[in-house]
Amino acid sequence: MGSAAILRDSEVLGAVSGYEITPYSTRLFRDIALLQEITNLTLNQIDMFAVAAGPGSFTGLRVGLTAVKAWAEVHGKPIAAISGLEAIAAESLECETPGASNAHFIAPFLDARRGQVFGAIYCRTQGDSMGLALASDESILSPDEFLEMVKEKFPQGVRLVSPTPDVLPHTRMIEILPGANIVQVSAALAPAIGRLGFKRAKRGQLVDSMHLDANYVRRSDAEAAWKDG
Repeated sequence: MGSAAILRDSEVLGAVSGYEITPYSTRLFRDIALLQEITNLTLNQIDMFAVAAGPGSFTGLRVGLTAVKAWAEVHGKPIAAISGLEAIAAESLECETPGASNAHFIAPFLDARRGQVFGAIYCRTQGDSMGLALASDESILSPDEFLEMVKEKFPQGVRLVSPTPDVLPHTRMIEILPGANIVQVSAALAPAIGRLGFKRAKRGQLVDSMHLDANYVRRSDAEAAWKDG
């Protein structure tokens, strides 16, 4: 799964997403070309690039970060490095029903493969209905460990959110967090990443291509094999 979008401030002008068997690295530039055609804009007209900086697939993150580093360097533009977990939490806020009673704490999680999940807890920031602040570390955990972390820190009023909800076994979720349910959001996170990037820009929290870095949470297979060998 991969996605790209062009926004004007917080308004989505165009978005391209989809799931294919082929890796997203082979489709990224095709999708960017299509996006420019849809919006009638070119990369040199972009004021800022926003990119998922992790946690997530090692290869997927490297492809996205490398592309954005290159574009930002060529066009002399700043970058907003956005947490994929924060984007998942932000996506759930977009889906809220106006006027409904909504959880103050949000626990986004994502399939990390090998029977693990990437997860964290965010809280809403005062005075900003769409604002989020990190309330825990971003970690890689077993499903049980993630559920126990949520139970220990915020046993009441936490919303579980994910584009990959099936990685949490339902029976274990009910045992550890009785009454909990999971809000499923789209895996096409580019619009949410763009909106978060716009907020970072307004706060001056941007980096250049030299200082853009990834939050892998865990080492790559190659790095682990080299260091452990």
